[in-house]
Amino acid sequence: MPLWKRLFCEFVGTFALVFVGVGALVAAGFAGAEGGAGMITVALAHGLVVAVMATAVGHVSGGHFNPAVTLGTVVAQAVRAADATAYVVSQLAGALAAAGLARVAFPIEVWQKVRLGTPRLADEGMRVTFGQGILIEALLTFLLVWVFAAVVLDPKGAFARVAGLPVGLVYAAGIMAGEPFTGAAMNPARAFGPALAGGYWDDHLVYWIGPLVGGAVAAAAYRYLVQRGGEEQRQDDEAGGRTSTRARRRRGRASALPLPPGRR
Repeated sequence: MPLWKRLFCEFVGTFALVFVGVGALVAAGFAGAEGGAGMITVALAHGLVVAVMATAVGHVSGGHFNPAVTLGTVVAQAVRAADATAYVVSQLAGALAAAGLARVAFPIEVWQKVRLGTPRLADEGMRVTFGQGILIEALLTFLLVWVFAAVVLDPKGAFARVAGLPVGLVYAAGIMAGEPFTGAAMNPARAFGPALAGGYWDDHLVYWIGPLVGGAVAAAAYRYLVQRGGEEQRQDDEAGGRTSTRARRRRGRASALPLPPGRR
């Protein structure tokens, strides 16, 4: 598949993720949905758009829409570093375009209340520290990239049967678990687009360090501890099967030889 087609799909997929994500936050704020109801709305919006877009263009670009996922594919030796760099640029461009259009499309009084959907560390009623934010984002992104590696990158994964649904579901689950504490971006592009379009840079490095570390560790763990271990086991099984087959053939040839005169 030509690189430009893959990059365009990454641009559109990331655009959809950020625009729908910001739109869900703006809509929840406008409707007065607070607490669990608002969080579930936001989580489902993010999860559904990831699942749908990954299913739509996963066969073209892989359906990353996330620099942390793209870094994971490099660690897993599934994508070349040069292509990955172009992927990240497309993702950031898509995120910025989506956030910029969201700023124009939604009334300023509404999007300002939710900071244009820019994630931030909790500081009302409780304080999440910079280090805690990195840890939460890293753990949530670890789970996201682990599922991506198992479903999409593993040749024996379930993508042909379930497409992007598991990735979307784990994304939604991550938001339900982490949104009150960090916003649960799990995606540097998801944080970058609204931050640049809205001018909100509070603790922005959290949303790069945490996801990139978590994604890289998840991809490495799955690739070298799970996937490679399975490949080595299959190779051993195949080698054992070939040895057994050769032994049976030798026994068959030996039984077919005529017996010496004294043994008849």
